[in-house]
Amino acid sequence: MTTPTTASTWEQLSEIAQKHTPARRVRRPGQSPSTAPIPSSLHKLPPDTTPPVLLYRDTNSWCPFCERVWFALEEKQIPFETEFIDLSNKPKWYTDLVPTTLVPAAKIEGQLVYESKDILLALEARFPSPSLLPEDPEENAVARQWVEDAETNGFRNLAYKFLRETPTDADELANLQATFEASLDELEQTLGKYPGPYFLSTFSLVDIMYSPHLDRLAANLPVYRGYQIKGNPRFPRINAWFAALNERPAYHRVKSDDTTNNLLLRRRFGIEPTGNALPLNTADSNAIQYRAEAAERLSDNHEVAIADIIKNSGVQALAVDGDITTVKEAVDLHLRLLAEYLIHGDSAPLPGGRTGGKNSIETTISAVGAIALAYVRNRVCAPRDMSAGAATAFRAAVDQVLASLY
Repeated sequence: MTTPTTASTWEQLSEIAQKHTPARRVRRPGQSPSTAPIPSSLHKLPPDTTPPVLLYRDTNSWCPFCERVWFALEEKQIPFETEFIDLSNKPKWYTDLVPTTLVPAAKIEGQLVYESKDILLALEARFPSPSLLPEDPEENAVARQWVEDAETNGFRNLAYKFLRETPTDADELANLQATFEASLDELEQTLGKYPGPYFLSTFSLVDIMYSPHLDRLAANLPVYRGYQIKGNPRFPRINAWFAALNERPAYHRVKSDDTTNNLLLRRRFGIEPTGNALPLNTADSNAIQYRAEAAERLSDNHEVAIADIIKNSGVQALAVDGDITTVKEAVDLHLRLLAEYLIHGDSAPLPGGRTGGKNSIETTISAVGAIALAYVRNRVCAPRDMSAGAATAFRAAVDQVLASLY
């Protein structure tokens, strides 16, 4: 089998994918990120009306503190718009505006609020329905105290100390683990103080405070420390809490996938994994809504993806006499084949690389395709580019298409 020379057009692929997913994003030509999620509640605003909240957040959509605010906005169904801040090159207007110079920050009906906890409480005060704090006065007081405790109880610092520090010997590593496990034991006990799977009797700001950090730890620890939170019988309530979060649509709009979390940890902090940094939990990757969303995202944003691959993946080295025409066409072809595979599964045409006797052009096309696909597999960032479920489906599909090349 040789590499197919034809595939559906991007327009055809986009049309088919859109029939199977409601996921859409706003294009941002010439900006980073190149697309942005549409808030689920934006349709509630009358035409030509400015949303009441402006959220300042990171361009990679990975910051756990920004995720807290986004999570609350989606849960409370508050229409908002987003201003993305490049954390590696913050604009002066932003550092002048926000005293801490950090993200997130928000303007709530024109009033600036910063620090994620303070933004969450300000949103609750201004938009009390639906509430993310209990109605019962006594439980409400407990909730507010636990929101404060989430910032001051040291859990986050202990967790990341276990994850990021380089121990000098096995005893030091064991001590780090024991200290961290003790803090998880405390969370486990806290989750048992009210009936139901959440910290309080209903989903609340307390869950939102912990969600991004526990999500990242559950992804990072198996890869960087060989330690499991999910599935660990020591923490049944924490696992029930994860399961309950997984039932919330807003959670799926804002969460990262495990591979994104693991790749970014290595890139940001230089930590070397002790296990596979790119594991895929493919339980949902075959769901058509995720596959179609990934295909729609790729189709809608293919020009930016191709330009990024040409510039940064190394495929330019395969250009003949400096002419990248064939290289660009090969990248385009393989991405369209990937989109087709996402939509149609095994019935889609796949490139083939196992048969001998290829001429030099076919060999170049296959090599470019393999490089492009391997690059884009780990370039995708959830939820910056697509939802976590779609990103998992995307990576699983890339693996299948890559397998056909080798």
